[in-house]
Amino acid sequence: MLLPLGATAADGEDLFTGEAAVENQGPAARSAAFPLALRNVLQKVTGLRGFSDYPSVEPALENAASQVLSFYYRKDEKRRPDGTQGEQLMLVAEFSEAAVLDLVRTAQLPFWQTRRKPVEAWVVVDDSLQRQIMPVEYEDVWRTLEQEAASRGLELNWPRADEDGMYPVDVQLLWGGYTEDLGGRDGHGVMIAAARREGPAWSVRVNLAYGGDHWVWRSKGVALQSLLGESVQQAVDHIAAANAIAATDLGIWSQDLRVTGLRKREDYLRCLNYLEGLDIVNAAAPVSARPGSVLFRLELSALPRYLEEAIESGRTLEFVEAENAYVLRP
Repeated sequence: MLLPLGATAADGEDLFTGEAAVENQGPAARSAAFPLALRNVLQKVTGLRGFSDYPSVEPALENAASQVLSFYYRKDEKRRPDGTQGEQLMLVAEFSEAAVLDLVRTAQLPFWQTRRKPVEAWVVVDDSLQRQIMPVEYEDVWRTLEQEAASRGLELNWPRADEDGMYPVDVQLLWGGYTEDLGGRDGHGVMIAAARREGPAWSVRVNLAYGGDHWVWRSKGVALQSLLGESVQQAVDHIAAANAIAATDLGIWSQDLRVTGLRKREDYLRCLNYLEGLDIVNAAAPVSARPGSVLFRLELSALPRYLEEAIESGRTLEFVEAENAYVLRP
C-alpha cells in the first residue's frame, strides 16, 4: 500500500509528530513516552480515539523507539484541578511516515484523508443570568479545546471579537444552531455549542456541519469544560469517520482521467498540480494530448470512487457527461 507522504493536516499540523507527557528528560521516562507519542500519531492518522478493536496495535507500539526520527521537549501550561496553572513537560517525537503507514496497513486501520478543512467553533453560554458568545472568563478553556482537537489531527479555530468585544453574529442565530447561516469559509466546518445552566448542571447542544454532513447531539453534566471537551472529541469522531478510507478500500489502482478546457500551459500545470495534490493520488502523468485536452494516468492509493468524491467536493474540475471527461473550471 502506498499512501501520500508528507501528509499534513490543515495549516501544517504534522500528522506524524506525536506528544506524550513525561516526568523528566531521563532515558527511562523517554522510553516509556515513545509508545504513547506513537499512539497519538495513530490517532491523528486514523481518526480513532482508541484501538481496543485492533489487538495488533498495542504490541506494535512497543517498537516505537525504533521509528523515531527526532524528538525534543517543551513545557505546556496546564490547569490543575484546584484551578491554578502549572507546567507539564511534554516529549514531542517525529516518527517515520513509512513505518506509521505500514502499521496502518498491517493493523487494518482506517486512513483519515489528510486534506482536512479547519472547523470554526462557536460557544454560546447561558448561565441563567445572561447569554454570551465566547465569554472572556473561559478563554483558557478555548485554548485547551483547541489543543485537544489538534492532538487528534483537526484544526479548531475560534472567532475573534472586535475591539469592543463584540461578534458580528446574532446571538439568537448561534443559540439556534444555524450552522448554514454562518457558512464555512472555503468549505471549512462550523461547530456551534450552546451551553445552558440548569440548576447545578449544564446542558450542551452541539450542531456540527462539515463537508456537506450535519450532526446534532446533546449532553449534560456538572463540569462545563468536561462537556465541551467531550463535544470536541465527538466532533472529531464524526468528521474522521465521514472522511476515512476503510482498510479494505486501500491498495493500488490505476485510473485514466481526461480533462478538457486546457487552453494554455498554465491551465495544464494548474490541473496537474491539483491532481497530484489529491490525497489518494500517488502519482499523475500525461498519457496523450490533443488540442485543449489531456489524458492523465493516475496511480491511486484507494478505490477510484474516492477520487470521484474528492473531485466532486472541490472547485477545480467538473464532470461533463456529454464529453465523458472533466473540464477545468475557470
